[in-house]
Amino acid sequence: MHARFAPVRDCFHDLLATGRETGAGLTVRYDGAPVVDLVAGPGWRPDTLVGVYSVGKPVVALCLLMLVDRGRVDLDAPVATYWPGFRAPVTVRQVLSHTAGLPAFPVPRPAEAVADWSLLCADLAAAEPEWEPGSVAGEHAWTYGHLVGELVRRVDGRPVGRFLAEEIAGPWRLDLGYGLSAADQRRCADLSYGEPDWSQRMLGEPGSLRARAIGNPAGGLDLAVLNSPLWRGTEVPAVNLHATASGLARLYAGLLARGTLDGVRLFSPELVAEATRVQYDGPDLVLDRQAGWTLGMQREPDGSWGMGGIGGSSAWADPERGYTFAYATSRLAGHDRVDELVEVLHSCL
Repeated sequence: MHARFAPVRDCFHDLLATGRETGAGLTVRYDGAPVVDLVAGPGWRPDTLVGVYSVGKPVVALCLLMLVDRGRVDLDAPVATYWPGFRAPVTVRQVLSHTAGLPAFPVPRPAEAVADWSLLCADLAAAEPEWEPGSVAGEHAWTYGHLVGELVRRVDGRPVGRFLAEEIAGPWRLDLGYGLSAADQRRCADLSYGEPDWSQRMLGEPGSLRARAIGNPAGGLDLAVLNSPLWRGTEVPAVNLHATASGLARLYAGLLARGTLDGVRLFSPELVAEATRVQYDGPDLVLDRQAGWTLGMQREPDGSWGMGGIGGSSAWADPERGYTFAYATSRLAGHDRVDELVEVLHSCL
């Protein structure tokens, strides 16, 4: 580890020493090279995988964007062009930028339904938008991965988890994936609540748009489901990417280098520029705050782009300062841990 970044390491270890963290990985790459690469917690190793919730949204988006880059998908074409029978008059771009008006699965489903890809996609294909597509954003919390992933499957033929493994994770040597094998499931850290009422607080007011968006199918905030083979072995691409921090930091390093990592080009510079450009900036009806959405990520006022996940994991690139950052935690709590680490990192830079 570079001595210049020792304060980041100290801050990370303080989080564990004070009990605010119980298991996590932290990787920072600066000027393309790893300068911080840490894991800590009982049973944690460099190859420990952890569920990172919405940190996976840009990853599934990149699968579809790769097909855009290859000329197989048009961002401004209606979804129904590729998905016959899809009812809502929305474009691929609107789906990618969370403005399609389909933030919640329309039919209440039990936890077991996460294993039924066809059922959930049929629910979405028949759904009516909750607002005029393109007019406003609302994070497509659970639905995003099925909307994007089914487009990948319809155009390419492969399920999105396999597409990710073969087209992105494999070539760029990223330790992350959807629908884990039994062997990879054995590498997973169990998630735990930072506070006993965490899941209730995250769900929000019963019946609210937020509660409908993240509470259906049931079980997505329930440890018994999250730590189960059902959840880890199936594909819920909006929220169940399992990853290492180093894998996520490598992914963003490739994007920050305009689509090339270790000499392997996966995306054109033009695609990366379009994917990281703000497509919508305004109120987000699910997050209940202002948000700048790119094609799959949030762009912050300082020019950084990436995604945080409910529970505290986060990954992004900061083009201005020249780094990529990834934090993957098994303790479901707030983003204050990441905020403190970043403050220290910026002081080092």
